[in-house]
Order: sequence, then C-alpha cells, then structure tokens
Amino acid sequence: MTEKKLWGGRFEASLDKQTEEFGASIKFEQRLAPFDLQGSLAHVKMLGATGIISADEAAKIADGLKKVEQQLVNGDIEFKLENEDIHMNMESYLHAEIGTVAGKLHTARSRNDQVATDMHLYLKATLTDVLSALKSLRTTLVNLADNQVDTIMPGYTHLQHAQPISFGQHLMAYYQMFTRDYERFEFNIKHTDINPLGAAALAGTTFPIDREMTTELLDFSKPYANSMDAVSDRDFILEFLSNASLLMMHLSRLCEEILLWCSNEFKFVTLSDSYSTGSSIMPQKKNPDMAELIRGKTGRVYGNLMGLLTVLKGLPLAYNKDLQEDKEGMFDSADTILTALAVMTGMLDTMKVNKDIMETSTQKDFSNATELADYLATKGIPFREAHAIVGKLVLDCTKQGIYLQDVKLADYQKLSNLIEDDIYDVLQSKTAVARRNSLGGTSFTSVKNQIAEARRSL
Repeated sequence: MTEKKLWGGRFEASLDKQTEEFGASIKFEQRLAPFDLQGSLAHVKMLGATGIISADEAAKIADGLKKVEQQLVNGDIEFKLENEDIHMNMESYLHAEIGTVAGKLHTARSRNDQVATDMHLYLKATLTDVLSALKSLRTTLVNLADNQVDTIMPGYTHLQHAQPISFGQHLMAYYQMFTRDYERFEFNIKHTDINPLGAAALAGTTFPIDREMTTELLDFSKPYANSMDAVSDRDFILEFLSNASLLMMHLSRLCEEILLWCSNEFKFVTLSDSYSTGSSIMPQKKNPDMAELIRGKTGRVYGNLMGLLTVLKGLPLAYNKDLQEDKEGMFDSADTILTALAVMTGMLDTMKVNKDIMETSTQKDFSNATELADYLATKGIPFREAHAIVGKLVLDCTKQGIYLQDVKLADYQKLSNLIEDDIYDVLQSKTAVARRNSLGGTSFTSVKNQIAEARRSL
C-alpha cells in the first residue's frame, strides 16, 4: 500500500516520476487556490450546520482554512507536484495546521465536484472583469466617435473606396460589435452561476447535505439539478471560449484596419509611441506591434476553443481525466482577452486622427459616383439607367485623369439636360455624408443619435 497519496489505500506501488508529472495539474491550477478555499469554507459550514460533522470540528476546520487562506495571501504557500492538484495541496496545508481532523473536510464531496466548483467560481469572477474591460473599451470608442463625427473618410468595400462616411460612423460600427460581445459574456454568467458542489463523484452522496445552503454561501443562483451533469460537462467554459473567440475576431478586424490606417500609404492615424516599437536595423521604423500582437493572439484563443471541443466530443458520462485539459485554455484565453482589451482601449485613447488626410482621400476618387446616380434617379431617370450613365462617365474620367467634380456643367448636360449646377454641391464628400439620414446611416445627425443611444446604454 502507498500511503503518500490521499487516495493511496488501494495501491501497492507509487507512480514513477515522469508519470506523476504527466498526471499532475498543480502547475496550472495554482490560480484556483482562493476559489478552492472559498468552496471548502462553504462546504465545512454546511457540514457543521447539518450535523454531518460536529460544530466544534467544523469551527476548527474553518479556522484552519482561514489560516491557510492567509498563508496564500502572504505568498507562503509552496505548491508541490507530489500533491497532484490544487485540492490536495490545500488539504495538505490544512492538515499541517489542524491535524487529522482536516480529513473530515472531504466528507460528502469528491475532487470531481470540488474542481467543477472552483472553475465556476473562477470563471464567474473573470466574467465580471471581462465585462468591466469591455465597458471601458466601448466607452472609449464612443468618446472617440463623438470627437470624430464630422471627420470624413472613405468607406470601403473590397478594400476599394466605396462611399464617403463619417469616421464616427466607422467607430460606432465596432461599438455595436463589442456591445454584442458584452451581451454574450453577460449571458455566459447565467450558465456559470450554477453550483456543482454536492454532486460528489457523480451520483451525489448518502450524507444529508444541504446544497441550497452552499449555493447561497457561494453566491450561486442555483445548484445543478443533475449530479452527473454537474461534474462531467464544461459547456460553460466552451461558451466562454466561444465568446472570447468572437471578441478576438472583432478586435483583430479593428487591429487590421489600424495597421492599414497608420501605414505610409494611408496616414489616416498616428499611434502613440506607448503602443509602438522600433526596428533593430531600420532607425526610421515605428511599428504598430501591439495591434499586430492582438491580431496574432486571436489564433491561440481559437485554438483553445477547438482544443476543448475536441476533448469533450467523445467523453462518456461522467468524469474522465481528459477533463483536466479544460483549465489551461480557459486561463490562457482569459489572460489574453483581458490584456488585449486593455491594450486596445489604451491604443484608441491615445491615437491621433489625421482628419485632413482622411477627408482629402475622399476628394481624389470616385466615391461620390453613387451621389450622381442618386441625383439622376431623383430627376426621374430609372436607377439602373442612371447607374449605367455614371459608370460610363467614370470610365471617361479615368481615361482623362480627372474626377467627377472636375467635369464641366456643359458636359454633364450632354449626358442629361436634367443636371443643373447644384450637382457640384451634391458631389462634395461632406454633402454626401450629411444626406444619408436613413436609420443607422452615416449622416452626422444619425451618428450623433447613435452616440447618444450608446451613452444611454452605457
């Protein structure tokens, strides 16, 4: 028999060193320590209240747990590989504090429901942090958009100049994306705010536990209704990883645009030195590395989602050791998105917008072609016919090296005698933006309305 392990009574031989390291999870579970102690305190209070252990024993164990908790706060805990996981590490310190009565803490529970409880508590706390970080980013976007309502820029489709828009409109598009991300994480709380404690290994327990009590003590909204479900599924983590992947996709798209905007070809924005780096060989370089890193780290979050989906897809009920692979990806994704949100918020908050360059780029292009087609349509020409007329005119202008606003009125009137000299005002970028007053459109009034609504929401 091997007595070294808390489960060692059944075994005659110990694990070899390599196998022990392969099976141990303490290297990455350390951050669960405060949540493990929180769950244990609730559990022991319930054990004492229900008479499963005596009130004195419960008080002694609770006092011991608080001492271990203080050791953790003070940085005096050494996590040991031979204790395998966070639960057995914490129990070993409790045992050192209060002796053999520490063994009674594990009455009516298993490491299976214990670890599930730890992760629910961890992710619930993390979601609060994510929501706070997302709110900061959304607020920064709204503030930036508010300052850029009257900044004109080219809107793109296929990365080609399409129509002039307000830069504020462009920024508010991302606000809407991040708002939906916020709502997804908010809903994620519903499935994270469920208490697995008391499910034990998989079948519940014969002891008269009070799961409602531990649910209240741990501030969960309800207990799991099925003990096998409580210990064997990790869909609340998958939901988090899926939401994190969507968030990183939106962050990556914004980063891609920032990378274009701050290039020498665009010059639309200038990033702060605080969010840029240099080159070891080219003295002139100012690289937008932080935007590139957010874009690059999107892949690792996607990978964490696919990894856990693959782990879970073939698992029979209930607990399997495969589920040990549920934590590292969750921790990594949480760290990644929280850092990415903070960096993005700071990068946008300190970014300089080159308004004149943006607006000039809408004057040496054909992004006002739709304005001319719409103008003809309002004069009674069917839009399809107007579209063809303008398309041919753009081709002629391209060959001559001029733009629509350079075409003489006499030449316009050769196309249609319905065209008057007001066409030159219609072709102005600012006019084109201002006239798009449809709900959600890019007009200055519409963007201001979007911002006002966003501020009410925030």
